[in-house]
Amino acid sequence: MIDGTAGVSGHREVDEALLDDLDALAERDPGGMLRHIASGGAQVRESAALAAEANLSVLADEGRPRAVVIAGIGTAGRTGDVLATVAGPRCPVPVIPHRSAGVPGWVGAADVVIAVSASGRSPEALGAAEAAHRRGARLVAVGAPDSQLQSVAERARAPFIPVPRRAPARASLWALTVPVLLAARMLGLVKVNEADLAETAARLDAEADRCRPSAESFVNPAKSLALGLAGSIPIVWGSSPLATVAARRFGDTLSANARYPIVSGALGEAGRGRVGLLDGVFGGLVEGERDIFADPDQTAAVGTRLRLVLLRDGGLNPEDDADEPLVVEERRADAVQTLAERRGVRADVVTAEGGSALERLASLIAVPDFASIYLALAHGLDPMAVPAVTEMKELANQ
Repeated sequence: MIDGTAGVSGHREVDEALLDDLDALAERDPGGMLRHIASGGAQVRESAALAAEANLSVLADEGRPRAVVIAGIGTAGRTGDVLATVAGPRCPVPVIPHRSAGVPGWVGAADVVIAVSASGRSPEALGAAEAAHRRGARLVAVGAPDSQLQSVAERARAPFIPVPRRAPARASLWALTVPVLLAARMLGLVKVNEADLAETAARLDAEADRCRPSAESFVNPAKSLALGLAGSIPIVWGSSPLATVAARRFGDTLSANARYPIVSGALGEAGRGRVGLLDGVFGGLVEGERDIFADPDQTAAVGTRLRLVLLRDGGLNPEDDADEPLVVEERRADAVQTLAERRGVRADVVTAEGGSALERLASLIAVPDFASIYLALAHGLDPMAVPAVTEMKELANQ
């Protein structure tokens, strides 16, 4: 079942032992969210093959567009952030994620609209596709086969990349992202080659193996991260534009899967004010009252705490004209880690690995994706079924 309709259940305290009990994990995860997240590498390969079968060559026939708009909501909207980041500061045209109905008022025949929807029926993607067709903009559509979105694309005689819907949208990031990147490559906006895709898929496979349910907590980075976040208010900051996309993705999955409130964003923005959270009532003030010799089981009595997660890019392929020089990003990340340590705020660091921007992004997203699911399971929550989402849709459609 993709749309969760189970009732609200679970418990506030985490059950650490459950994470190393394979039978209990399977019972708590009836929809197979762990399995879906583990399919990231397979999603890359399948979507690349499906995009190759679509008639994307027509995009190159009319030359480079004035601008590219990626229309979608939720995980579909994140594909626009990924494209903008992978394209980087040297991208020859603006890449604009658009998360509301329709398209920006300036969109016209000189532009390209990429409409993305896992279900193929989101109002945002459908509205954008219809508007692009009316205005004469070039259209590319990505979504479920035999859907409303495919029908719009066919009427517009536009390329459509069918992405089979085997999981909730939030577990289908790579299936939706790869067609967007390959459409942009055909437009001359990104340099993503077959080797990049193969290495990204291999990276996702390797991380899935490291984070597999049978790997015990002390060697499983996702389980360790989940237990570290338990009972806290997570703050997730990315050191670079690429790492910031991963940070916001972690915010999405922690909220939807584990139902945790979270602050996420760019470390550069945090330095203009949000870093003050480390001094506040959930940061330095509460940590200052904690007895470091007390029973760990009793630390919750002190109050809810912040937990910092810092995603560091490392800048293996820094751009000469990047928004922030690598040395500035690294120095800022070091400073925040030092500030957290001085205030007693616990911190976890995930550092990017890989040779391409896409592979580095995958290395920053994979472990946090698994961690959000393990945290949900440790609280007795079904990570697939989000009753509030179902109820909100029902109420909004009355």
